[in-house]
Amino acid sequence: MSASVAAEGSAGEKKSRPGGMVWPRLKAVLLALVVPLALLLGWHLAVKAGMTRLIPSPADVAEYMVDFAVGGIWDDAFSATLHIHLFASMTRVYGGFALAALVAVPLGLLIGRNEKVRALLDPFLQLMRPIPVTAWLPLSMILFGLGPRSAFFLVFLGAFYPILLNTVFGVRSVEKRLFEAASMLGCSGTAQFFRVVLPASLPSIFTGLRLGLGLAWFVIVVGEMTGVPQGLGAVIMDGRTLSRTELVICGMIVIGIAGFISDRIIVAIMNRLLRWSPSHHG
Repeated sequence: MSASVAAEGSAGEKKSRPGGMVWPRLKAVLLALVVPLALLLGWHLAVKAGMTRLIPSPADVAEYMVDFAVGGIWDDAFSATLHIHLFASMTRVYGGFALAALVAVPLGLLIGRNEKVRALLDPFLQLMRPIPVTAWLPLSMILFGLGPRSAFFLVFLGAFYPILLNTVFGVRSVEKRLFEAASMLGCSGTAQFFRVVLPASLPSIFTGLRLGLGLAWFVIVVGEMTGVPQGLGAVIMDGRTLSRTELVICGMIVIGIAGFISDRIIVAIMNRLLRWSPSHHG
């Protein structure tokens, strides 16, 4: 008995040591880098072999990315403007996403819990949901004019439905036995919503938030086709117009990195709030 206790104690000490967690994290980072590095290698070899003349090499894109960020190499209209375009896109993405979350989460909770509200709103929402965001582009320009308001509206639309549908799904997936157990413990009425429904549906709500934020970054390119002078989508469109492929790729890379960091922030908040859930890790 004492030997097993000692073994468990030594295992606990190993887990608690800071060095014991270094290798698993390093291994995860190395595994995550395998596919990007393989793609970079394939890209470099394809350009080197002359398989494509329209795509610049990774080294050329890296050089232009440095100029895009800090300038000093090409000194053109896009030199050292990364922070300006990134901030403009972040403002629209996070603003539209925040508004979508503020509307979609309460509405999804209401639709999921109230059958009359669901019967009233669900058919209309299901009718509107298949309409792609790109189809709203001309109408948004008519309603809001050329500029950032149209982009903001399109980002809102892109993020709204994933958040709403996952919230409704989370509420409707709450097991009935949880309500029975809560009633036996004296929890009834409105208290059940805050102590049973909301906690049980949080994993689905966070899934919707992750999907919504990812689509917000996806839609920003379409949204910034509405005549905005600044933004990563505007940079990509300018690169296409000027036949500057390296500028297009730089804009794509920045959007990918910004979207990844945004997702990690949502996952960190989710892991913090859902420590009680056995399947909360993103």
